[in-house]
Amino acid sequence: MSTPVHTAGAAGATETPGAGAAPGAEGGWARRITDGVEPKNVVLAVLPLIGVVRHGWSGLAWAAFAALFAAVLPTWFIRRGMRRGSIEDRHVGRRRRRLVVLPVVMGSVLVGLLAMLLLGAPADLTAMVLAMFASLVPLLVITAWWKVSVHTAVVCGAVVCTAIALGPWWLLALPAVVPVGWSRVVLRDHTPAQTVVGALVGAATAGLVFWSAR
Repeated sequence: MSTPVHTAGAAGATETPGAGAAPGAEGGWARRITDGVEPKNVVLAVLPLIGVVRHGWSGLAWAAFAALFAAVLPTWFIRRGMRRGSIEDRHVGRRRRRLVVLPVVMGSVLVGLLAMLLLGAPADLTAMVLAMFASLVPLLVITAWWKVSVHTAVVCGAVVCTAIALGPWWLLALPAVVPVGWSRVVLRDHTPAQTVVGALVGAATAGLVFWSAR
């Protein structure tokens, strides 16, 4: 990774991951949260949860199939880019690089969605994958000029969709987005506004699409 330099992009977006991050315990906790609740891990947790609760073991199998396209293949693409040096870090900290990575992720999710529809996957899981794809659309558009937070978008979208599928009590998990947003700000990967907008976009887009499609 190149030497961190804090460069402000359009509308104050942070271009270099981790630039000027808080040292010591605060920075350490921020890194643990950011890495632990990265979008891939959220997807790998929520898809099996909804699949098993709603459809039992067959739902778990479909969730694994969906996760292949929504989490595993995108992660492989990012790690391949890191090995080649075209991507600096696992969270794709540079805004311009996200403009390349996000369309690839969207393509993978779309292929998985089409396969699930053709193969007759359960409605809850196809709706969940559709919600993921739909959420990426406004995130990509915003990222063209401002580095909106994908972390907070995915966390909020996942919580809202889980509440729709399994019951409103799951909305009690929404405050979990606060430490996630905090970690992104402490690590200088995002501004507070970028984390808030990400959360709102994720909750609104994923929630509306999931609710209407299931």
